[in-house]
Amino acid sequence: MSAGGRRFASSVRARASLGATAVVAVALVAAGIAVVLSLRSNLTGQADRSADAAAREVALDIASLVPDQTSYAGLDLPDDAGHPLQVTDEGGRLLAASEDLQRISGTGVSAVTPAKSPAPGGTAAPGDDDDDNGSGDDHGGDDKGGDDSGGGDDDPAVGEIGDRTTYTDGGATVDGKTGDYRFARVEVTDRAGETVVVHAGASLADRQTAVNTTTASMLLGLPVLLLVVGGVTWLVTRRAFRPVEGIRREMAAITASTDLSRRVPEPASDDEVARLARTTNETLTALEAAVERQRRFVADASHELRSPIASLRTQLEVGDAHPELLDVPGAVADTVRLQQLAADLLLLARLDAGERPGRARFDLGAMVREEVSQRTTDRVPVTFDVSPGLEVAGSRGQLARVLGNLLDNAQRHAHASVTASVYRAGGQVVLAVADDGSGVPEAERERIFQRFVRLDDARSRDDGGAGLGLAIARDVAARHDGTLTVGGAPEGGALFELCLPRAAGANTAGAEAEAEAEAEAEADA
Repeated sequence: MSAGGRRFASSVRARASLGATAVVAVALVAAGIAVVLSLRSNLTGQADRSADAAAREVALDIASLVPDQTSYAGLDLPDDAGHPLQVTDEGGRLLAASEDLQRISGTGVSAVTPAKSPAPGGTAAPGDDDDDNGSGDDHGGDDKGGDDSGGGDDDPAVGEIGDRTTYTDGGATVDGKTGDYRFARVEVTDRAGETVVVHAGASLADRQTAVNTTTASMLLGLPVLLLVVGGVTWLVTRRAFRPVEGIRREMAAITASTDLSRRVPEPASDDEVARLARTTNETLTALEAAVERQRRFVADASHELRSPIASLRTQLEVGDAHPELLDVPGAVADTVRLQQLAADLLLLARLDAGERPGRARFDLGAMVREEVSQRTTDRVPVTFDVSPGLEVAGSRGQLARVLGNLLDNAQRHAHASVTASVYRAGGQVVLAVADDGSGVPEAERERIFQRFVRLDDARSRDDGGAGLGLAIARDVAARHDGTLTVGGAPEGGALFELCLPRAAGANTAGAEAEAEAEAEAEADA
């Protein structure tokens, strides 16, 4: 298949047009078959009624025959070529037939020339009465004999015509013209009590003509109609997908230019294409913000790394030239700062990559007591008030990191007290860290959670961090389906509250092993 053919086969417009054409074709074929069958059935019904009427007309004549007629050959049968007729006895012997009938099939009797038959009812012809019935004296005279044969007051009742009509398909040749016929079969009993069968046919030429004409018209019109349907569908889908093509072209231009500030055109309508365009623009906005955030992150990280690296290099170069001037404690401090910053950057990268924390269960109050007991060198002693038995699910190492960051932040701003508490609030467990410092201005309470943001009174790198601790703390809280907010403490300083869902049910097996594995992974990092 050529490239153009492959593009056509993969085109949504082509598939929609072909699909619509196929559906319409199936529907039209089914409808055409139904129309032809209905038309055939209706015309067959008309032929049945015409044949039945002709048969019953002859049957009525037979029912009215008097017994002294010599033969059914004397019946006045219609000579209409559209209604070939046969009259037979119950044994299938032809008694009468239409004039000019040359061939017939479908009635069960193929004869077209009546055989010499007795009079209706089996009555002998006049002149044979003496041979069959004896002398008039044996029957009480001619008058009585006439009475016995159906004259006078003793005439039998008028013959009966059967209510049931059966139909068969057949053919006949009348006066040299051959055609298909629908035959009606009606039984009639003459006045002598004998039952005969009348077969009357109705021509099916009109049915064949109508069916053939209708079928030919449909066969000729179907391709034209399908072409119209396919063309209209192609044009409609082309118009409908024109905005999609505009979106595709703009996205291709954005990809080529790497300019994420551009946006795709949004149609004025409120259909699926318009919603696709809006969603695409929202995605571009989020992508632009993410890229910009990544650029700022890289720039800020480079800036933050440059200072400790430059300081450490300077000290090492001075120590190399003048060993007596080497500031070993300062070099160690810069190395520790550099290590902490690298660990923070690594954790942020893992969080940005979508890493989900483990689901180990542990007592949050016990973790607070353990972490606080290890902070022996803090400038301001940390007091804690924790409720036992409040369990949460997640990464113990990451939540311990959040606690450490909050305590470090409180230590930088507190005057004389730092308090850590754990309590239950509804279905959540709250870890609160408060200090008695100057607090956080209300206008800055959201900005401090941004990366590399430090307030004006904490810009010193000697006393403050790199501005990543609170950003890491909020990201970890979000990964644990929790929240981290800041407000005012009763002592006048800042109050940070970490709200986490309380773990329900029994402790998960293997939680301690999972916590140890996470601690080892973070230690390796």
